[in-house]
Amino acid sequence: MSYQHIRSSVANRVATLELNRPEARNGFTVTMADELADALGAADANEDVRVVVLTGAGKDFCVGADLSGRSFEVSNLEHLERGWVEPATRVTRKMFALRKPIIAAVRGAAVGVGSTMILPADFRLAAKNSRFGFVFSRRGIYPEAGSCWFLPRLVGMGRALDWMVSGRLIQADEALGAGLVQSLHEPDALLDAAYALARDLVENTAPVSVAVIRQALYRMSALPSPEPAFALDSQLIASCAQNADAEEGVMSFLQKRPAKFPRTLEQDLPTFLPWREQKS
Repeated sequence: MSYQHIRSSVANRVATLELNRPEARNGFTVTMADELADALGAADANEDVRVVVLTGAGKDFCVGADLSGRSFEVSNLEHLERGWVEPATRVTRKMFALRKPIIAAVRGAAVGVGSTMILPADFRLAAKNSRFGFVFSRRGIYPEAGSCWFLPRLVGMGRALDWMVSGRLIQADEALGAGLVQSLHEPDALLDAAYALARDLVENTAPVSVAVIRQALYRMSALPSPEPAFALDSQLIASCAQNADAEEGVMSFLQKRPAKFPRTLEQDLPTFLPWREQKS
């Protein structure tokens, strides 16, 4: 599909989604939101895609919503009754529900939605010149994209309060120390690092295991008791007796060879996963 505000490509089982408005420092638009949501859905449905890399063209990842010329969609409470969803949530909801790992590679400014958009990613790699900002309190508006749910789970409530309430800019080293990003890189080396990580995931992990693990971590860790996790774990481990991936994983380890996991997301996700009946 041809997009206006992003670029999408697939190579070596990795889908690259690139914000593509460098002349506007990748200012976020409704068009960009809907195109990202569409491209994420396409990557999730494509069995040839194992990993998604999310990045931005030019020197900046995303400087926030593009408000020039009233280009950003603003609704009102009456529209909620007709199912309106704010644009950033259209992206992060898809990211959260994705069955494949997402690597966000961030250069330069990632402000407002540029910061909230990357929170559901499994890995956030950043350039040493990157900076982040949950600047909503300084604009008289509110955080979006479910960020008040995601951010405390990544950096803790105290840090989330500091960053969200103050709206101050966060430099790369502070983001690394707080756990918002996993590693820092020279700007020109950032994408190479992201693709190296993607290649490791493609070559060494089982797609069905990854899909279950990334959902279980979010959905089980948020519950008030581990009992549902105990019950799910018992079902998952019992299912390994008929799990071709488990057999291949053990045999490849014993034979000291790369694993070739046979199971697919469309055919082999466990039917008993409690979130399969839930809408994300």
